[in-house]
Amino acid sequence: MEIAALRNDDPSWFPPLEAAVCADGVDGLLAVGGDLSSDRLLGAYRNAIFPWYDEQGPILWWSPDPRAVIFADAIHVSKSMARLIRRQTFRVTWNQAFEQVIRQCAMPRDGNPGTWILPEMIQAYQQLHLSGDAQSCEIWSGEELVGGIYGVTIGSVFCGESMFHRQANASKLALISVAQHERFDVIDCQFPSEHLLSMGAEMISRDAFVRLLKSALGM
Repeated sequence: MEIAALRNDDPSWFPPLEAAVCADGVDGLLAVGGDLSSDRLLGAYRNAIFPWYDEQGPILWWSPDPRAVIFADAIHVSKSMARLIRRQTFRVTWNQAFEQVIRQCAMPRDGNPGTWILPEMIQAYQQLHLSGDAQSCEIWSGEELVGGIYGVTIGSVFCGESMFHRQANASKLALISVAQHERFDVIDCQFPSEHLLSMGAEMISRDAFVRLLKSALGM
């Protein structure tokens, strides 16, 4: 298995998506190396590619097929979540605490001491936030940040990167808030999980996802 290596002097180049392979049981490994410059990151997301790696290795770029997405009008809101929303138990804001959200998402969880949201990734996505290309949704209990989600926005597609909660249902509310935001039609979940599937995620082909991105970009 030979994976294409990216060069720092050409941030626009990625191999064709059809070159992606399965690595360690995970589908969609497309390329290795390169950097996390804003130009490269935006070029990647606009072409259904995203970085995902750990501190033990180089930058890895992925484009799985099929792809997990949530169509905004198909988000599952349980009766208990609907009651929570009506009661306004939490306060929802946008882009008020991006750095806090991404740093909370980077905290170890579920007994796993590691994280894939490394310091260089935090810095890179903060740059995207400053340029208006990355957004955060925050969930507050009083003045305490208890949940949130962040992601890259490609037109009407919210490419979700990670979410967290410090109180029950706070991350669910963040995901629902993205789906109910008038700007977004689709949430890119990248890979499926039981939690995301329970919230309405479905699997679509990579080609279908690419068409969604092109439509979102007016192409």
